[in-house]
Amino acid sequence: MSSQEELLRIEGIRKTFPGVVALDSVDFDLRRGEVHVLLGENGAGKSTLIKMLSGAYRPDGGRIVVDGEEVRIHGAQDAERLGIATIYQEFNLVPDLTVAENIFLGRQPRRFGMIDRKAMEADAEVLLRRVGVRVSPRAKVRELGIARLQMVEIAKALSLDARVLIMDEPTAVLTSEEVDKLFRIVRTLREDGVGIVFITHHLEEIAALGDRVTVLRDGRSVDQVPASTDEDELVRLMVGRSIDQQYPRERPDTGAPLLRVDGLTRDGVFHDVSFEVRAGEVVGLAGLVGAGRTEVARAVFGADPYDTGTVDVHGERLPRHDVNAAMGAGIGLVPEDRKGQGLVLDASVQENLGLVTLRSATRAGLVDLKGQQRAAARIAEQLGVRMAGLGQHVRTLSGGNQQKVVIGKWLLADIRVLILDEPTRGIDVGAKVEIYQLINELTAAGHAVLMISSDLPEVLGMSDRVLVMAQGRIAGELAAEEATQDAVMALAVSTTAAQNDEASEEAEGSRGH
Repeated sequence: MSSQEELLRIEGIRKTFPGVVALDSVDFDLRRGEVHVLLGENGAGKSTLIKMLSGAYRPDGGRIVVDGEEVRIHGAQDAERLGIATIYQEFNLVPDLTVAENIFLGRQPRRFGMIDRKAMEADAEVLLRRVGVRVSPRAKVRELGIARLQMVEIAKALSLDARVLIMDEPTAVLTSEEVDKLFRIVRTLREDGVGIVFITHHLEEIAALGDRVTVLRDGRSVDQVPASTDEDELVRLMVGRSIDQQYPRERPDTGAPLLRVDGLTRDGVFHDVSFEVRAGEVVGLAGLVGAGRTEVARAVFGADPYDTGTVDVHGERLPRHDVNAAMGAGIGLVPEDRKGQGLVLDASVQENLGLVTLRSATRAGLVDLKGQQRAAARIAEQLGVRMAGLGQHVRTLSGGNQQKVVIGKWLLADIRVLILDEPTRGIDVGAKVEIYQLINELTAAGHAVLMISSDLPEVLGMSDRVLVMAQGRIAGELAAEEATQDAVMALAVSTTAAQNDEASEEAEGSRGH
């Protein structure tokens, strides 16, 4: 069988939703033993396309051809029968079941009419070894971290004997080491003849892993190019224009401190954290995963408790663990998990934009709905939210537009300090630049921004100062002109290295005695 044999072909696929053409005459093909990258802005139609291949949606027009024959995929069972498996950004796993139970959910091996647990766990162990993850098949899924959940999803796909594997933003929440491991697995699968559809917003991953790239824009397939294509050209194809400056930070003059954190400590989580953010300033908070960045942000916002220390906003001391007091003082938080913590997914765009200001818009138990609608329309237009209308459910928006809504509700509340936790995770390059421009507008208006990001170029490109956390402590501070990737990483591992040295000295001392 030729390594270039075509596994899958999509011809002229069309899909519409009320008021929206999601896909319009899209063409795509996948060969055996290749990684074909599907690239496009949020809302370009990538998710709609893969949902038709997985059976979640049915096309309104066009053809899907598998192994040279036209097929109809009317559900997950049809996709499974054709050897198509999909790993979504939001994992499709049951937290209270074991790893083995999740891998073989609905397909458990049986013996004498009963589930053969021993065989199921043995089969799961083989699959887990194949994807290179050390985890017991008897472990509960809720006990696993993000990277291991990703590997369990891949093992589940392999259990289906998938010939076509669709991976939707698989590296969005992984560390660089975990990404390297995932790439090794993908390359092995490619060598085994599996065809892989790979969706990513990280352009540097395309040349490292891909063979070909199909670019979608506004629901159409605009071009197919080699994975070695220059990043600037890929951006131009995605957004229809060149982006001159990826990190367009404008640095206004800074004013008085708006946020001051002093000696913030939560036992076992973070210790003696002190910093300030001034009016007109973006302070980046960098560090390795698990350094305590998100935990500090949630404590400042009042969402989580802390043991000692103080938080002041514009000179006003905030009570501990009191979100309402933090919001009243002018702090807003855009959380890392926008879908789980930042939005009400089944509510409309208008309702989500009005979440923070609902109380102030209520008089004598009645909400000023017309006022809320006018305000929501104004902010949605200002942010360029792409939607059918204010009544559209937020769940149906693209990731970039969802993030604009999360930020927009705080802009309506006229906050003083905005904490952004991973503000551009899972967002395309065009939407990222739009969010960076929003940050510029906030600081130009005299607001302060504390930005947490695992994307080091983003931290370096958009911050006026960079604070680096390691092991729950502030390891150091860097001015914009001295902040480099090497300098940040040296601080990020400094506390760990020092602790390892101390542990080695203690061990030597104990051996000496």
